[in-house]
Amino acid sequence: MPVEELEDKVILTNPQDSSSKVTILKYGATIISWENKAEEKLWLSKAAKLDGSKPVRGGIPLVFPIFGKQKNPEHPTSKLPQHGFARNNEWEFLGQTNESPVTVQFGLGPENLSEETRSLWPFNFTLIYTISLKEDKLTTKIEVENSGRKEFEFNWLFHTYYKIQDITDILVSNLIDQNCYDQLIGESYIEKAPAISFHEEFDRIYKNINSSKIIQIIDKGKVLYNLKRNNLPDSVVWNPWIKKSEGMNDFEPKSGYENMICVEPGHVNSMVLLPPGEKWFGEQEISIGGEIKVQSNIY
Repeated sequence: MPVEELEDKVILTNPQDSSSKVTILKYGATIISWENKAEEKLWLSKAAKLDGSKPVRGGIPLVFPIFGKQKNPEHPTSKLPQHGFARNNEWEFLGQTNESPVTVQFGLGPENLSEETRSLWPFNFTLIYTISLKEDKLTTKIEVENSGRKEFEFNWLFHTYYKIQDITDILVSNLIDQNCYDQLIGESYIEKAPAISFHEEFDRIYKNINSSKIIQIIDKGKVLYNLKRNNLPDSVVWNPWIKKSEGMNDFEPKSGYENMICVEPGHVNSMVLLPPGEKWFGEQEISIGGEIKVQSNIY
């Protein structure tokens, strides 16, 4: 069965390969597992709450309508919790929309939110989330519609946790000469590393990346993941390292930072302004393996 709906989750199975499947929790529409040929590709904390009591630590949480915490107290998103409300509300499963590749959709609107959340962000909106699975490839697409009479602003982010063997062997490529904001030191600069390596806590926002650039996650010369983006100009690269991992109650094991890297495409350097009746979309495509693609001048 390519699409199986359970009480709390939906499971997609590739009809051509039953060892490749995706599990989506209805809470937050969070993808909590992507198995490719029976091998898990996403990192999920062993202490992740999957009962709807708090956002999931790991997988692919959805960040909307604010990335982080709004610093402007006058902004409509200022009273919302960190990373907004998309990841901590129950989405509606809309069903299967395509057989090949197997594709499903989830929806979220004001009717799915608590009264408290609606009062904190009183806009009419519709989110349609499309997830598609094919051989060696996972595509996630979001469509945001302003169904009200007032314009609103928002951020979007696919907060993707990739599973890896050892963070110290990992390189993230094709971000050289990219403008970035380092959240740890609060400064902007141009990235000069031909490929990013990891030996301490890392938290940077890479801004306005050309859509033709494919971000690659490479392990000892082998390409693990290729990330293509459509209408998502920014990407967060994050690893909490030792001290921050110890401070997160839902991060287990505490050594888990060694086995994960977040590369998160989104629209977070600035906000999208959406007039009434208008729609916006963003899409990420993750593929496995292939050759190293050097899309930067490294000489």
